[in-house]
Amino acid sequence: MPRYEYYCNKCQREVALTLSISEHERRQAACPRCGGRDLRPLVSSFFSQTARKS
Repeated sequence: MPRYEYYCNKCQREVALTLSISEHERRQAACPRCGGRDLRPLVSSFFSQTARKS
């Protein structure tokens, strides 16, 4: 499952959440520290790993 990074406006901290794509699209994310739902998505890097050697 993908990992998404957010900024919580309620507790003013960055949080990282592992969500399914459908959970992310439905905006069901909540801050694990304060339970707030006022989360702003952050831009983060993308990492992909394959089993094949290049």
